[in-house]
Amino acid sequence: MKIVIDSKIPFINGIFEPFADVVYKAGTEISNADLTDADALVIRTRTVCNAKMLENTGVKLIASATVGFDHIDADFCSRNNIAWTNAAGCNSLAVAQYVLAALLQISLKCNIKPEKTTTGIIGVGNVGKKVENICRSLGMNVLLCDAPRKKNENNTSFADIVETVENADIVTLHVPLNYDGEYKTFHLFDTEMFEMMKAKILINTSRGEIIETGALKSAITHRKIDFTVIDVWENEPEIDKNLLSLVDIATPHIAGYSLEGKAAGTEMAVRAVSKFFNFGLDNWQVNLPEIEKQIIIDCTDKSTVRILQDAVKQIYDITCDSDLLKCDADGFETMRSAYGLRREFAARKIFAKNINEKQKKILNLLNFNLIKS
Repeated sequence: MKIVIDSKIPFINGIFEPFADVVYKAGTEISNADLTDADALVIRTRTVCNAKMLENTGVKLIASATVGFDHIDADFCSRNNIAWTNAAGCNSLAVAQYVLAALLQISLKCNIKPEKTTTGIIGVGNVGKKVENICRSLGMNVLLCDAPRKKNENNTSFADIVETVENADIVTLHVPLNYDGEYKTFHLFDTEMFEMMKAKILINTSRGEIIETGALKSAITHRKIDFTVIDVWENEPEIDKNLLSLVDIATPHIAGYSLEGKAAGTEMAVRAVSKFFNFGLDNWQVNLPEIEKQIIIDCTDKSTVRILQDAVKQIYDITCDSDLLKCDADGFETMRSAYGLRREFAARKIFAKNINEKQKKILNLLNFNLIKS
C-alpha cells in the first residue's frame, strides 16, 4: 500500500515505512496525481481535500494532524466512501496558553484589573473550556457563549452572542468556521456586530474568516476596539497589510504551535491510520525531551498577575512573534512553516521564591510546574 504524508508533520518520519510505501511532500504541493495509487493521506490544513484533489484516486482515509477540518470536503468524502479524521483538541492547551500570554500583555499595556474585568468566550469547546479556566483563575467574570451547546444541552447558563458582546470587556473567539447553516460563523463579526460591542479588546485564535477584515479595520480606526490580538487572518498567507499595521499583537497562525500540541496531533493521526489499516500502532506516542534549565522568579511583594507576567515571558514572549510578523508581512508562510515550536508551561520547571499559598494554587491550576516555594 501507499501513504502520502505532508513533509512538515513532525515526528512521523519512519513510522509507516514497515507497512507501506511512504511519500513525503510539502502540503501545498500534494496533487491528485500523487494520490492515484495512494491508500491514505496524512495532512495539515494546507492540503485542501476536495473533489479536484481526490477524484479517481485510491484514497480510503484522510488523517489530518490538525484540529481544524474545513480543508476537508466532508460531503465529497461521504459520497465516495473516504473516511477522514482530525486531531480534535490536540493543541487546545497551547492555544489557551497563547491566550493567557495575550491577556497578560493586555493587562500590562491597558492596565486591566482581572477582578474587575468580564471576558466573553465565544465557542466553549476544547479550547474555550481551557480559556474559561484561565479567566476564572485570574479572578475574571466570565460569559460563556456557545449556540450549538446551548441548544443541544438546553443549558441556560450560556449567554447568547448579543448579550456577550454587549456586556464583555474582552471578547475571545474559539469557534469553528462554518460558511452556512444554523451555526454559520463566516463573518460572524461584521460591522453590525462591532456596533453592538461594549468590548474594547478582541482576541481571535479560531479562523480568520470569522471576522470581516474591512469591518475590523474600521472598528479599530474608529476606536470601537482599543486592543486587538489576531493570530488568524482572512486569505492566509496573503494577509491584509493594513490590518497588520493596526493590530496590537499579530502572529502567523501559530497559537497552537507548541511542541506538545504538534506531538499530540501526530500521535492522533498515526493512531487513526493504524486503527483503520490494523497496523498495531494504536498506542503509539512521541517522547519529548525534558528541559533541564529552570526558571527562577522572586515573588516577594508581587501580585499574582505580575508573577504570571514574569513566568510566561520567560517561557513564551508573545511580543517577539508579533514583532517578527510586523517587520515582514510577506514572510507569513515562511514564519509559520519554520516556526520554532515553543514548549507548554508544564515543560519548564519554575523555582518560585517567597510565593504564597494562594499564588501557588493559581499557578498550579494554570499548569505551571512549580518545584519549590
